[in-house]
Amino acid sequence: MSATSPIPELPAVSTAGDLLRGLSIPLRAFALILSTPKLLLLSVLCAAVTGITLLGVGWGAWALGQSGAGALIGADSGWQHAASVGLGVVFFIMLFVVGALTVPNLLLAPLQDPLSEATEVRCGDFTSPPFSASAAVRGVVESLSHTLLRLAFMALGLIVLFPLNLIPVAGSVLWVILSSVWSMFWIAAEHLSNPMARHLRPFRQVIRALRGRLPLALGFGATLYVLLWVPVLNFFLMPVAVVAGTLLFRGLLRSGALESQ
Repeated sequence: MSATSPIPELPAVSTAGDLLRGLSIPLRAFALILSTPKLLLLSVLCAAVTGITLLGVGWGAWALGQSGAGALIGADSGWQHAASVGLGVVFFIMLFVVGALTVPNLLLAPLQDPLSEATEVRCGDFTSPPFSASAAVRGVVESLSHTLLRLAFMALGLIVLFPLNLIPVAGSVLWVILSSVWSMFWIAAEHLSNPMARHLRPFRQVIRALRGRLPLALGFGATLYVLLWVPVLNFFLMPVAVVAGTLLFRGLLRSGALESQ
């Protein structure tokens, strides 16, 4: 690997430094976007669409969260009102995370592959293949299967954890912590899936790779999860995540941590 290569240097097996390596990959992606005109242009376009979408998702999540909490608890007295607002906040966090990780990506799906391909071109040893209708269909089917499986597993985990909120105070705190960690893993899975689906690699390889490098996956997901909650910067979440996921893929591929096709 040349000194100017953006591909992260990853050992073949998990080490103590994997958490920090994971945390740094989205930052590396952001720097790569700023230094690559094509990536910067695509990212600005994505940011404009994402900004409008996140505002809508946030408004809808708050309205649905408070409405759902009010229907479950009511607000006839002071303590009921406080409990209703608190549960509404929990609902808002859950709905906003799921919506923010899903809706912008659905709207921006046509730009994800160009972003990922442009990143691989910048990494070297890759040339965008000529268009083929059959290859495009296979890629769409593989990507859709990755998305459906990821969303199903992520939602299932959040549903399993949700009863923790029935424990006063401590339960809600524990739910926020555990659901955040769970979401971080699936954020990593989502964005490693993008380049792997493009290369027609099955979803089980994504999960196997991340389970084998759990600190790396959680560090990677943690940076993107924090970015999700930072106003304005979260408008760039999708392009940064796509570029970072592609860098993670190339790093794992170079290290030999991914199975050969």
